[in-house]
Amino acid sequence: MEAPPTVGVEEEFLLVDPRTGAPVGRNADVARTAADFGIDMQLEIMRCQVETSTRVHTNTVDLLRELRELRRGAAACAEKNDALLLAVAVPPALPEELLTYTSTPRYHRVVETFGRLAREQGLCGCHVHVAVPDREVALQVSNFLRPWLPLLLSLTANSAIYHGDETGYASWRNILWRRWPSAGPPPHFGTVVEFDAAVESMLSLGVILDRKMVYWDVRPSVTFPTVEVRVSDVPATVEETALLATLVRAAVMTARRSAVTPVIAEDTLRAAYWRAAHEGMDGPAIDPADGRTIPMQDLLAKLIDLVRPALEDLGDVAFVDDTLTALLARGNGARRQLEAFHLRGKVSDVIEELAEATLHTCR
Repeated sequence: MEAPPTVGVEEEFLLVDPRTGAPVGRNADVARTAADFGIDMQLEIMRCQVETSTRVHTNTVDLLRELRELRRGAAACAEKNDALLLAVAVPPALPEELLTYTSTPRYHRVVETFGRLAREQGLCGCHVHVAVPDREVALQVSNFLRPWLPLLLSLTANSAIYHGDETGYASWRNILWRRWPSAGPPPHFGTVVEFDAAVESMLSLGVILDRKMVYWDVRPSVTFPTVEVRVSDVPATVEETALLATLVRAAVMTARRSAVTPVIAEDTLRAAYWRAAHEGMDGPAIDPADGRTIPMQDLLAKLIDLVRPALEDLGDVAFVDDTLTALLARGNGARRQLEAFHLRGKVSDVIEELAEATLHTCR
């Protein structure tokens, strides 16, 4: 039997003032401190963001261990630069000044071309990479995953509070992110030629500057021999991130074994996305297979049943069952944020809750 594919994870984090919760532009300082401690940290477009990347892993236990180590190390490096590291998908508190972007030639071109759309970033996601043998398989997996992307968003939604107030959405990041012309669910592609033609069209029309700006929520990676799933808010806890990665990995394995690739109507998928961003875990979901509204937990059960043979092969059934049970009881980041905010209407309570969740079990 073919060995299970490897998996790796990238997490983006927000840097905030530990006293006010406002975003602070210290990513270069934090990254330099991280380098001194042997931690490779990437700079995102806004100076209030940093990104960590795991190594390539063959099992969930080791992946979870490294995710904990990276969050703990990143938080310590932030603290040394008078910043607080938060696993949150949008800035909960109002910025004290205009957010500034990281000064690289590429980011300068992005800001110059896309203006306020780029400057109003500060959006933090989580990207899961699963190894595939070639781009043809990556697109097969992409087509298979399209109907399940809204459900993965529901599970990880972590952006209910933005600039000091409720957004009315569990994932406000997703609403903001999909303003980009190349963001959201990808089209259903029959061949690599079709994919390349779509990318070349966006380049020639000037709606993307390079292939790294193909922001679709699942895509063949530009950098690695992987399929990359990018739909998620950065989850509040490492357990949620490991759960996401495990489900994606199992779904990739299931896609490769399946001869059926459902083609979902674009309007149904858009509706499912909006419902997922609006409700998160705490409301009904739209089943893209037939467009019906069903309880989110019923749709989740359908996904688990679908990928269970792959989870059994990975030895991850118990981890997924236990982690999902805990998540459904405690709630994702969006629920945590709203519960904290509803206590006194203070963003400081949200910041405190997020800080605790970011390093939950990391200490």
